[in-house]
Amino acid sequence: MKFKFYLLSPFFMVSFFHAQEKVKFNEELATSLGADQYGMKAYTMVMLTTGTAKIEDQSKKDELMKGHLNNIGRLADEGKVVVAGPFLEKNKQNFRGMFIFNTGSKEEAEKWVKTDPAVQAGIFSYEIFSWYGSAALPLYLKHHKEIARENP
Repeated sequence: MKFKFYLLSPFFMVSFFHAQEKVKFNEELATSLGADQYGMKAYTMVMLTTGTAKIEDQSKKDELMKGHLNNIGRLADEGKVVVAGPFLEKNKQNFRGMFIFNTGSKEEAEKWVKTDPAVQAGIFSYEIFSWYGSAALPLYLKHHKEIARENP
């Protein structure tokens, strides 16, 4: 038993020290992403809530939701939205979904969220918050299209 332990010890030590290696700082990448000294930056989060409009016509609702999804795709392609998606359960705040916009400006984010047909129609309303997160957040989007079998 001791022999096996001694045989495996170097493997575990190499694995441990390899995991402890510090990743080299990439100044060019940090600058291109607008990162501060902590690798973070300001974003604006928009929480979609249930709006006041009551649209009974299902085909009209479907059309507005298709426009909503297409608008999200356009904003993502333009680099304006870095996270978007619905909540999967009801909550006491009545949040339906969220956007994280690639801007620290609430005014700019509001301008972008108002391009959403479902917001324009009153299906969704919204609340806007400043948010501080990893400047690398936008990088995941390039991989999303690689893993999605279908796009809206």
